[in-house]
Amino acid sequence: MERLWGLFQRAQQLSPRSSQTVYQRVEGPRKGHLEEEEEDGEEGAETLAHFCPMELRGPEPLGSRPRQPNLIPWAAAGRRAAPYLVLTALLIFTGAFLLGYVAFRGSCQACGDSVLVVSEDVNYEPDLDFHQGRLYWSDLQAMFLQFLGEGRLEDTIRSWTTCGPTRTTWGCNSRIREAHPNTLHWVDEAGKVGEQLPLEDPDVYCPYSAIGNVTGELVYAHYGRPEDLQDLRARGVDPVGRLLLVRVGVISFAQKVTNAQDFGAQGVLIYPEPADFSQDPPKPSLSSQQAVYGHVHLGTGDPYTPGFPSFNQTQFPPVASSGLPSIPAQPISADIASRLLRKLKGPVAPQEWQGSLLGSPYHLGPGPRLRLVVNNHRTSTPINNIFGCIEGRSEPDHYVVIGAQRDAWGPGAAKSAVGTAILLELVRTFSSMVSNGFRPRRSLLFISWDGGDFGSVGSTEWLEGYLSVLHLKAVVYVSLDNAVLGDDKFHAKTSPLLTSLIESVLKQVDSPNHSGQTLYEQVVFTNPSWDAEVIRPLPMDSSAYSFTAFVGVPAVEFSFMEDDQAYPFLHTKEDTYENLHKVLQGRLPAVAQAVAQLAGQLLIRLSHDRLLPLDFGRYGDVVLRHIGNLNEFSGDLKARGLTLQWVYSARGDYIRAAEKLRQEIYSSEERDERLTRMYNVRIMRVEFYFLSQYVSPADSPFRHIFMGRGDHTLGALLDHLRLLRSNSSGTPGATSSTGFQESRFRRQLALLTWTLQGAANALSGDVWNIDNNF
Repeated sequence: MERLWGLFQRAQQLSPRSSQTVYQRVEGPRKGHLEEEEEDGEEGAETLAHFCPMELRGPEPLGSRPRQPNLIPWAAAGRRAAPYLVLTALLIFTGAFLLGYVAFRGSCQACGDSVLVVSEDVNYEPDLDFHQGRLYWSDLQAMFLQFLGEGRLEDTIRSWTTCGPTRTTWGCNSRIREAHPNTLHWVDEAGKVGEQLPLEDPDVYCPYSAIGNVTGELVYAHYGRPEDLQDLRARGVDPVGRLLLVRVGVISFAQKVTNAQDFGAQGVLIYPEPADFSQDPPKPSLSSQQAVYGHVHLGTGDPYTPGFPSFNQTQFPPVASSGLPSIPAQPISADIASRLLRKLKGPVAPQEWQGSLLGSPYHLGPGPRLRLVVNNHRTSTPINNIFGCIEGRSEPDHYVVIGAQRDAWGPGAAKSAVGTAILLELVRTFSSMVSNGFRPRRSLLFISWDGGDFGSVGSTEWLEGYLSVLHLKAVVYVSLDNAVLGDDKFHAKTSPLLTSLIESVLKQVDSPNHSGQTLYEQVVFTNPSWDAEVIRPLPMDSSAYSFTAFVGVPAVEFSFMEDDQAYPFLHTKEDTYENLHKVLQGRLPAVAQAVAQLAGQLLIRLSHDRLLPLDFGRYGDVVLRHIGNLNEFSGDLKARGLTLQWVYSARGDYIRAAEKLRQEIYSSEERDERLTRMYNVRIMRVEFYFLSQYVSPADSPFRHIFMGRGDHTLGALLDHLRLLRSNSSGTPGATSSTGFQESRFRRQLALLTWTLQGAANALSGDVWNIDNNF
């Protein structure tokens, strides 16, 4: 903790002080005039610029001028006319030049898309010096790599991991009562509670689980996804009133429990399936007596102050988040799961549901009855986020934010130690760059988050506290959580706005395990469609998710993964430096260094480029892709007298608005600071435009129509349309609570369409220059 404070304070001290223009009244012979000068905020500092005073003189009294020689009349007339002739010639030349310039710039249609791509040696700031020259992109890249290479990233990861329980921090959460541990018992046919099944690690539990005891027959439900539960029901095994046994992975604990609750289950047991992890003998595997920790709040932040910040012990009426479950859940080990699976009867599970715990196939159940008792209790504990800032030069009020979770369940080598170590090294590296002449255009904000393992509490509460202003200030959020979980595959969970920039930076970073290749070359070698291989949607259990889905700030989280296998020790007490090092077979330092290079070069581009390198046209492609899914139901809608035409129209308006902005930027004067800032403001707010303004942040916090949750989202509209194919009545206007509802569909369509249309209108610019019919 002390090291974090020290490095962040050094970053603040090295932050270039913002200069400000002041006007001073001139004393002495120029008394009565205003003099403009620059101050840099430091007493006695040398002024950055000097301005010569200008005076406007009125007519002088007769006889006050020196006597002028007499001129010949025609010469005097020519002398008087000469300035006018010169001015006329200059005006004609300037006008012709500007007309030709604009015509030429506007005629190059093929260059329109290149406006957001910064070449390696043209994007520099004229007042920066690196040694004796200007700081070009190649200079900044070389400087960054030089200072980053001087660090000791591996030692930082190891030392941070060995801090152990002293850095495990809890936010507002539920915990186990030590005197009354959670229990699991067999129940006989007469309803009598029998033998207790030992929970090998009584400290492992599910924060935010409902408390109480439930009894029911056991059913195996694979990963607990909606499609798994539907398949279970289709095979004659109803989840209603039963306890579900589900595997760790694919979706979050919170989603598993919510799905089980929606299908009428009584409770959930979650276990790690060995078949989901690497079976490579040289690599370590999770102990069969080890359970996996995970919270079950379907949301982020403090669930007892939903939509509001819980700052400074602020008290709100006792309101619980709608994402809290009403059924209990408990993690169990693979050994206990094996005992349960052996007791199951009923149909054999599908082949893709099979695992490696038994010597025989898994069955779906139902099996014997079980009694689950959960005695978690709620407690409130203060948490602390740590901030460090390097202030920008031209746009100090715009922040590029990078953060990492500091807390973890157990040692947390992969969960938080790697990310925190990379964050520390980036703070040190950028501080050294500032000492050597680098002055970013925008501010860099480094944050160490607390309470991450309880649903990104630290980051979400900060977002809630500054909800009204962050979309105006934060440019991008870069998350370092879960950065190294393997070394075979690279994934970027991100907003579409950052896809093009990520592609550009991948071409600049060497692969940690393929010598002579960049990360981009490694990816396209496997799949020529690089984005299909790399780009993934932001998951709710990432701190980056709330930045985009809740606040409307584009975000990205990088992860190196094992090839088709999950890192087995995440969220366990076995997530140690030694195990992570063994899983990566000694390549941990190289992979962590690659993440640091990737994140650092991304930060340089986002903080230094004159024009923000965000691809605002990319959302047009996103909408087009989803329209393909909507088109599948056009015939069904037409039969009911409904249409999706307004969605198509809004998408077209957005594409035209994006192209219009591109052309405006391309045809503008490159060095006009006022225009540059205006364009940057429009670009950085694009993500915010996709937050539905028609729903309440308190009721539906994740308002993003593509990545959020709720009836206003495109995903909810598609799910509702699918009911057209399963509506038992088959008649237009059916209002079954489980079938397609026309009134609900019309409302969903209106919410989606007008959010998309509003994004197009906002991107287009002037509110009086929009081609809409009223």
